[in-house]
Amino acid sequence: MHYEFIRAKLKDCDPVEISRKSGATYDRQKQEFHVLLMGTTYFVSYPSGEICDSDGAKITNFPVITLLLRYLVNAKGTAPTQRDITYREVSGGQVYYPNFYGRCIMRLARMFGKDFPALERAMQKLNAVKTTHGDLSYRFQFINNIYVTFILWNGDEEFATGANILFDANTLDYFNAEDHAVVCDIALSFLKELAK
Repeated sequence: MHYEFIRAKLKDCDPVEISRKSGATYDRQKQEFHVLLMGTTYFVSYPSGEICDSDGAKITNFPVITLLLRYLVNAKGTAPTQRDITYREVSGGQVYYPNFYGRCIMRLARMFGKDFPALERAMQKLNAVKTTHGDLSYRFQFINNIYVTFILWNGDEEFATGANILFDANTLDYFNAEDHAVVCDIALSFLKELAK
């Protein structure tokens, strides 16, 4: 339902304006947007909203296609601010934080908390920037104008491995609380593959 709704909204939007606000290139000849998500270029047909990869294969992963369309439709053109916010600072984030913590932050800790080199390998493939947060952290480009920072702390006998996730403050102009969680779900799935 979310997919069909956002797909219908795309048809009502001006593609040139979408391109300007989202940073996605619009090819007038082919009537498609080129959107970079986790280092991979996706081709979004306008006005149909169908999405393909660089080989022309249709993308059927509903979280990915729905989020790509929501990004294009809702983009406000806000550039990255270089100021990080937590999920709790997102509208509705305080209420949904326990779910986000289990779904995203703890998943990050479980996936990479005992294997920092795997996260480093994945982040290098994304040309992510190492930051000074925690024991290991990277800021990476999730989608055109959206940057996310994943942070890990080493665990020991007393404390379990810790993690946190920060978003550039401009994400508030692109995504709602649920979208922020989906951003992390998608990023973690991509990182799992990139770490291999």
